[in-house]
Amino acid sequence: MRQPATTIDLRRDLVGLLPRLRRFAITLAGEATAADELIQAVCQRAISKGHQWSGEGRLESWMYTLARQQWADDSRKRKPRASARGNVTDIREAARERSAVVDPDAIHRMIADMPDGVSSIFLLVDVEGHSYQQAADIMGIPAATVASQLATARLHFAALAGTHPIHRY
Repeated sequence: MRQPATTIDLRRDLVGLLPRLRRFAITLAGEATAADELIQAVCQRAISKGHQWSGEGRLESWMYTLARQQWADDSRKRKPRASARGNVTDIREAARERSAVVDPDAIHRMIADMPDGVSSIFLLVDVEGHSYQQAADIMGIPAATVASQLATARLHFAALAGTHPIHRY
């Protein structure tokens, strides 16, 4: 029995989205192993709910929304994860030690070390190129919150670079 063309297209298009979905999942999960498990669950969820995909809008936005919802569902099922985040001084010192060599893993860790939600907003807007409104729709928050969290993320990176101190108001 043949599968409908939309299911085949969805699966094909999912393959192309995997690198971006994985980056987004890392911002949610904070580590590669948990992100990979999240992506597997999201892809299974997308394929099983493929009939709900209307073909309107961007598939990646729908997938990011599914990932955020899956992460929230999974978070409710498990204990709160232990905070592996150091203070700003520790992060700044680690960034300066690696300043001579650009280490992709260090960049991923710096993004993951941002407060919850902030790293996801940073990835969606500054890395993936979504508009504030698209990011707000994906994350299920107001666009004004996106702007605020994006400013926090940018200040975080400026502080890591040593060009701008972090101010707490």
